[in-house]
Amino acid sequence: MNEPVLVSACLLGLNTRYDGKVLPKEPVIEALKERYLLIPACPEQLGGLSTPRPAAEILEGDGFSVLSGKARVVNRRGQDVTEAFLRGAREVLRVARFLGIRRAVLKARSPSCGLSPKVGVTAALLLSEGLEVYELG
Repeated sequence: MNEPVLVSACLLGLNTRYDGKVLPKEPVIEALKERYLLIPACPEQLGGLSTPRPAAEILEGDGFSVLSGKARVVNRRGQDVTEAFLRGAREVLRVARFLGIRRAVLKARSPSCGLSPKVGVTAALLLSEGLEVYELG
């Protein structure tokens, strides 16, 4: 059996993006599919947020700061969605542990999944638990 790799669901063409748009498939995803068992996950949906939903950003820090309680995630409407982001990150980690996943390919520029320009909440949790995390798109 191919090694399982966690992948942001939106990168696999699933309707999970905050704006409800479906991303075109990245060519690298097709290459990964040949070698790995791709496991889709959307931390924001797993945290209880809907699709579509207002865009959100991490204020005053990054995902590591959110995990330590020093920063918050707030959407464009001014609503604090920190707890949903934390709940979703924990659920993604639970999936990774259950399936023995050691690697993740996550969506760039996301307050959940990104590594740049800020590390997202889910990316920070997975990194802190020793997973290899890469970003795409």
